[in-house]
Amino acid sequence: MVGSAIVRQLVQSGLSPESFVFKTHQELNLTNQAAVRAFFEAEKPDQVYLAAAKVGGIHANNTYPADFIYQNLMVQANVIEAAFQNGVKKLLFLGSSCIYPRLAPQPMREDALLTGLLEPTNEPYAIAKIAGIKLCESYNRQYGASHGIDYRSVMPTNLYGPGDNYHPQNSHVIPALIRRFHEAKVANLPSVAIWGSGTPKREFLYVDDMAAASVFVMNLPKAVYDQHTSPMLSHINVGYGSDITIAELAQAVSQAVGYSGQITFDPAQPDGSPRKLMDSSRLNALGWQAKVNLQQGLALAYQNFLDCHIDCGSLTRL
Repeated sequence: MVGSAIVRQLVQSGLSPESFVFKTHQELNLTNQAAVRAFFEAEKPDQVYLAAAKVGGIHANNTYPADFIYQNLMVQANVIEAAFQNGVKKLLFLGSSCIYPRLAPQPMREDALLTGLLEPTNEPYAIAKIAGIKLCESYNRQYGASHGIDYRSVMPTNLYGPGDNYHPQNSHVIPALIRRFHEAKVANLPSVAIWGSGTPKREFLYVDDMAAASVFVMNLPKAVYDQHTSPMLSHINVGYGSDITIAELAQAVSQAVGYSGQITFDPAQPDGSPRKLMDSSRLNALGWQAKVNLQQGLALAYQNFLDCHIDCGSLTRL
């Protein structure tokens, strides 16, 4: 989802499609160190946007914790080391808002990192993402002056939009709700049950806004980036700027889909962190601001769901 959006953004900025190196997961398994090394040795890219990751919602993180920590650690370590060994000077690593402590002061500032305990339901994923930030910082500290590398990190809030994963169990909250409400509308079901109490608050950012922020941060002059970060606190938050409760989100998604039945909640299921709102003032001060509001974004996301997963075939293909 994010990688495709970054490509769209780079094309819009004037780069030719021939400028990109594309490999599918089937063509290049990023957890395979030898394969990643061979890829970088053959292609010799100038810049790397490291958006690849194993991601999922609460159910997926709880069910596959070993997969989440192992695969993400391997992807990050393999790509960053191979990039360095093959002369890549500019790299942007995409992390996640879950790197911050479960009870971090809201909105969460960059300096909240490593100040408290993580949310247990996604701790393995969060630790992997923290390691990715520290990999970039450590390579900069050791090789920045001698090799001229400039590896940066951005921490997006919850993302959604074209290319999302609509798996019924392993997806994030917005694609899961889109699918659930769509199926309920088609089947004319009287109600839809949502995991948790509905009270946690979350912030959501349309994926093309995230892509625009990624390109913006990658292209900042090094002196400007260094002025707003520090060698061991170098990541930058990327958020929309406001949050809503899961109950409010469910209502918004049901309206976007056109489902008019009842929405219920199951408090026996986990809520996750009580609130996750990013402080994006550092990025805003640099001159970037999100453009797509939630109502607009949900309409675009639902149309993409219909175009790519309904018109192109049955939901069983998801």
